[in-house]
Amino acid sequence: MLDIKLIRENPELVKEVLRKRFDDPGIVDEILSYDISWRKTLKEIEELRHLRNRKSVEIGKLVKEGKDVSTLREEMKSINRRIKELEVEVEDYKSKRDYLLMRLPNLLDENTPICEGEENSPVIRTWGVAMVLKENLEEFRKFAGNMSYELIEKPKISHVDILEKYGLADIARAAKVAGSRFYYLKNYLVLLELALIRFALDLMVKKGYVPISPPFMIRREALEGVTDFATFEEMIYKIEGENLYMIATAEHPLVAMHMNEILEKEELPLKYVGISPCFRKEAGAHGKDTKGIFRVHNFYKVEQVIISLPEDSPTFMEELISNAEEIMQKLELPYRVINICSGELGAVAAKKYDIEVWMPAQQRFREVVSCSNCLEYQARRLKIRYRSSEGNKFVHTLNSTALATTRTMVAIIENFQEKDGIVIPKALRSYTGFDYIPFEK
Repeated sequence: MLDIKLIRENPELVKEVLRKRFDDPGIVDEILSYDISWRKTLKEIEELRHLRNRKSVEIGKLVKEGKDVSTLREEMKSINRRIKELEVEVEDYKSKRDYLLMRLPNLLDENTPICEGEENSPVIRTWGVAMVLKENLEEFRKFAGNMSYELIEKPKISHVDILEKYGLADIARAAKVAGSRFYYLKNYLVLLELALIRFALDLMVKKGYVPISPPFMIRREALEGVTDFATFEEMIYKIEGENLYMIATAEHPLVAMHMNEILEKEELPLKYVGISPCFRKEAGAHGKDTKGIFRVHNFYKVEQVIISLPEDSPTFMEELISNAEEIMQKLELPYRVINICSGELGAVAAKKYDIEVWMPAQQRFREVVSCSNCLEYQARRLKIRYRSSEGNKFVHTLNSTALATTRTMVAIIENFQEKDGIVIPKALRSYTGFDYIPFEK
């Protein structure tokens, strides 16, 4: 949420941010209209209360003198009725103003590129060697920056075809039991998923991040603090009859953990690494990745969260993306990092990096990591502050995927498959206890 003072004092700045996000700036005028009415009505209430106090004193004085006060009492009743009417109005103005305030997107970081279309988000780094079909080389070069590549004659086998054929997952029975976009992991893949979680967790703990297993459900007031709820609501599962939602990422309960708190400056930064299942409806993804385990309703994720002083958040964003890149590099997965353009940013982020791994079977880059600096947007909603010599100020919040299991397993299956099986990246072998998944029916 943005500061109402900023909108009052510099509405054109906020409108310009909306234009750069390719949103309608008219919402700013709506907010200001309700805010003006709210302040005007508050002033009227205060004046009437002051008048009522004066009339009350006057009535008391006249009563002592034995004089008739019936007219004044009627005036008092009229004033009280009007105050009650205005109190309803002032709450209505405030409610409408705050509703729109909650739907305003964040400001933009000065380094966020101004453009629309994910394909226009600039590539800022690449790593590794992509296996590219000859006929796809020209298309690959459009989106790969300066990434190295190796030409291959035949496409790799899709993970969709590998999973059930070789007993690594059962999608059909999961659909029977739970519906589409669910899965049973089996055999080697169960152990690989656990290995990925522990590998990422160990790496982050060594870097000084505090490991946390958060609640898997979250109240609406906390969820509204960390998300653009109006947009995000269609993505999340609601617990029937409860003020609870299943979490879509550990980021949400980790950031909300400090809601309504005033932290000591010396405590910051707070660095957390969360491990949790994630539950998502995947609304709006109809027809996309309906097979396999790339886009599913539940998966495990290791998530990074930092709560910092405002001046430190740009540095910590680079730290978060560096951590995620280190994980990808240790897993030997070829990737590109893109700086998401303004038209593709969600409401909460001021700046966002994505890591996209090259998937040789699909012959395309697919997102596996999302890293965001939210500035004070979430902190203002959740009232997370820190003490300073100039009074209490809002912290900055940042988050990034460390590793999402299902998408990372898809990347491993596609990048490390050989004729007779899948090679396990060296960094995982001490966790899996095996270095190869054989293609055995």
